[in-house]
Amino acid sequence: MVRTFKLLSLVGMIFFCASCGKPNLETSLPLQQFFETNILNRNFIVSFAQDSAVDITSQYNGYTFVLLKTDFYHGPLKANYGASTYNGTWSCDSDYGQITITLPDTPSVFQFLSRSWRFVKKDIPTLQLAPWGTTQPYFLNMTRQ
Repeated sequence: MVRTFKLLSLVGMIFFCASCGKPNLETSLPLQQFFETNILNRNFIVSFAQDSAVDITSQYNGYTFVLLKTDFYHGPLKANYGASTYNGTWSCDSDYGQITITLPDTPSVFQFLSRSWRFVKKDIPTLQLAPWGTTQPYFLNMTRQ
């Protein structure tokens, strides 16, 4: 009886310790599913953009942005304006706390968007972003359509 108890205790400890490790994001589906369901392949518009103290939101009127999936952490980005399509890329870190947007330098409004951003809030339909690694007073809200 004592041996059985010790064996069961040992097995229980092994399972408990195995579950205490850092989760593997490849098998941790809630973040990936959230990102895929709510952000990837969805149309977003810039609903607010602030460069220092200047509201530049109106510069993005008519633009639609779509993050396409290569995998859960990067892929192509399409910016559409009327009949024009501009190609760029996006990438995220493994915990979806940072997103890097890369767009061509033309049109010039893309220069503000092309940087590493951190997610301040992922409150679908609106994503609130601020610059990653800097205290620059830039703010960006993108709202899903």
